[in-house]
Amino acid sequence: MTVWQPMDDGHADLASHDTFAKGPPHNTFARLRREDPVHWSEWSGGRGFWSITRHADILELNRQFDAFSSAQGIRMEDQTREEYLARRTFQETDPPEHMKTRIKVAKAFSKPVIAGFEGQIRDLTQEILDRALAQDEFDATREIARQLPMRLLGRIIGVPDADLPWLVEKGDALIANTDPDFTDHVLDRMDTDEFRLMPFNSPAGAELWEYAQALMAEKNRKGDTDGVLHMILQPDRDGNVISELEFRNFFCLLVAAGNDTTRYSIAAGIQALAHQPELLGQMRAGGDIWETAPDEIIRWATPALYFRRTATRDYELHGKTIRAGDKVLFWWVSGNRDERVFDDPFRVDLARAPNPHLSFGKGGPHLCLGMHLARLEVKVLFEELARRVRSVTPAGPHEFLRSNFVGGIKRLPVRVETL
Repeated sequence: MTVWQPMDDGHADLASHDTFAKGPPHNTFARLRREDPVHWSEWSGGRGFWSITRHADILELNRQFDAFSSAQGIRMEDQTREEYLARRTFQETDPPEHMKTRIKVAKAFSKPVIAGFEGQIRDLTQEILDRALAQDEFDATREIARQLPMRLLGRIIGVPDADLPWLVEKGDALIANTDPDFTDHVLDRMDTDEFRLMPFNSPAGAELWEYAQALMAEKNRKGDTDGVLHMILQPDRDGNVISELEFRNFFCLLVAAGNDTTRYSIAAGIQALAHQPELLGQMRAGGDIWETAPDEIIRWATPALYFRRTATRDYELHGKTIRAGDKVLFWWVSGNRDERVFDDPFRVDLARAPNPHLSFGKGGPHLCLGMHLARLEVKVLFEELARRVRSVTPAGPHEFLRSNFVGGIKRLPVRVETL
């Protein structure tokens, strides 16, 4: 089963993680875009929610952070005020509070700074491909897509290479906390109340916090003041410093989001090569294609399927009234397949331009800090892969993550023929 041929009946349950274990229900999203672009869903697991599925509506509402707030959580799950305050990251705050944290770390993720990592990214990519392509058949998610973000993340936050597999395992347990392949504490299948004040309602949050404390103590002992973690700990212009709780949650976010989203973009790109063989030839030809290809691969992947907002006032849209306090889900994965914006949206077009995809939270104050890094990793990975590979074909069915929040191919068996 592939996302090239969606198999849902057009009436999928968007609240169910099992729905997305078969790939995004694109037939359902297409129907909603046509018939009911502001759609109300009841939910047995909590309060119901509105789904916004058209590109133009998502873009417009995402700009209106005063009407659609991030400050009650960005996932579908309901939280008490205590739980929200214990778990929140700067993603789950609104301006001006959001900007205070963002400004501290924005420089570390700016385009000029990220460009300086290209040599390291290329070296890491070549090592990864040397190992993976020594095999004729392998799981491309595990052997390629998982490796590059994991190892680069270690360079950026300054952790020993030996710790990286453990860190990524814990990051997976956080962000994929609905998939039994990644955690023993599956959010919707057991009582996780014991961990309700931990990041992502997961015991992995506590383990990562202990690790972060030890890491920073060691850095301070050595006088190591480089890197994004040191930046976030510095006082702001008013002399305020980040609390231990805020630092814990930031570190967990960095480990989880800094790895998973790029991993699943790379996996989706390799899947595209296996279904559109002409893409490899286009990549080998090079040239201007590399100005547009990374964004098209990221559009195709859409690793963050939605972000939730909470309405702060009544809002009218397409004849529906969203009431103050209602949960509103911006389905990036639907907007990125909107036929009104993207010609032939179920085909990867590496030369697609313009490409106003929504994967980085376009238009709002929460624009992804890591977008320059993600684009560069995707660009370098596929440049190097195209130089070495004549063909990529499926070697078995691929498997999606069981999550309606993070979309990704967790297993991607492929057969490769090298040049």
